[in-house]
Amino acid sequence: MSEPRALVIGAGLAGCEAAWQLLRRGIPVTLRDMKPGKKSPAHVSDGFAELVCSNSLRSDRLQNAAGLLKEEMRRLDSLIMRAADRARVPAGGALAVDRELFSGYITEELLGHPGLRFEEGEATELPGANAVIATGPLTSDALSGAIAALPGMKDLHFYDAAAPIVLKDSIDMDKAFLASRYGRGEDDYINCPMDEETYRAFYRALIAAETAPVHGFEESKVFEGCMPVESMARRGEMALAFGPLKPVGLVDPRTGKRPFAVLQLRRDDASDSLYNLVGFQTRLKFPEQKRVFGMIPGLEHAEFARYGVMHRNTFLNAPELLGPDFMVKGSEGLYFAGQITGVEGYIESAASGLCAGVQLALRLRGKAPAAFPGSTAIGSLCRYVSTFNRNYQPMHVSFGLIDPIQEKVRRKEERCLRVSELALAGIEALKPQLA
Repeated sequence: MSEPRALVIGAGLAGCEAAWQLLRRGIPVTLRDMKPGKKSPAHVSDGFAELVCSNSLRSDRLQNAAGLLKEEMRRLDSLIMRAADRARVPAGGALAVDRELFSGYITEELLGHPGLRFEEGEATELPGANAVIATGPLTSDALSGAIAALPGMKDLHFYDAAAPIVLKDSIDMDKAFLASRYGRGEDDYINCPMDEETYRAFYRALIAAETAPVHGFEESKVFEGCMPVESMARRGEMALAFGPLKPVGLVDPRTGKRPFAVLQLRRDDASDSLYNLVGFQTRLKFPEQKRVFGMIPGLEHAEFARYGVMHRNTFLNAPELLGPDFMVKGSEGLYFAGQITGVEGYIESAASGLCAGVQLALRLRGKAPAAFPGSTAIGSLCRYVSTFNRNYQPMHVSFGLIDPIQEKVRRKEERCLRVSELALAGIEALKPQLA
């Protein structure tokens, strides 16, 4: 008797990871996605696992919760992490990737797997069972309507934005300099220093600049991690100097001093030709982006390969709907994964896909669901999406979500490292059950 076939809807990071985890456990998969025939306003390429908002997967250090989550996923043979490590570009202590190489590797691995069948087409209704819905925060209107009819659902949404990308050759390196904060890694970032006068002039221009209208946009519905730079600036004149333009850990080699403010640009591709403006998500109109961002030293003549954009994201009221295995409560094997569940961030999204794929594979093979312990980063996300929360909002992984250690460790970095060591031991202990 052949293995039952699983259905995965959505070929973003979560869907691709879910499909991979099913395939590597011998479960044949039908992967359905509306691309390349139909794209959301934020999508550009035809490949799977397209990175829309940024090329950074954040910190890769075990002293950081995002770094721990990535290492847990590596230990569980994550396709997303395999691709990220192959497509890596220099970014100090962070893991950043060449978007095209990253997507290309994932697309090739999945389409080349004999157990995968790809179907192009928009899903307009929910499947009954043995499926993972991983359509992401950009879920189409038709499927969103079907999801909205689920018990416990509310119309929850927020907005996020993408930062602009400029051509490296158009950056004036007579004004900018290469460095990483605190000397971590190589000189992986291009830094555009600003003195106080320049910063204040830029601030005034930014808050007065014309923004593109976004239907239904509300400042209160912006996720903090994707706050448009102009929205952040309205919190006060120094908000950016203590936010994305903070100069700490950087010294301008021309002056030997720390600048008043610094814009960092991070490599966006393996050929070192494209750089994105770190923390500069925006909904400014395109001509305004060129004018206002051109006031920053080094970007006066910058050529934009892509302007910043903003879009609406949708997420579930997950604690009402999902269990810790990401399965819809009371269903016969219907799972959700990705940012639509309220986990925020590329890696968190992929991790939820890993969990949903593993759990569905176990179910289809007649095994009990696995319980990822709360002492792990993955387990902490499973707990977050399934625990009652009166004001449920998207959440990045953090050490605050992970079970604290009982032993006393004074220094924060040492304490975080100890949490990570115990978490990885927990993942290793769980692996036989997940096989």
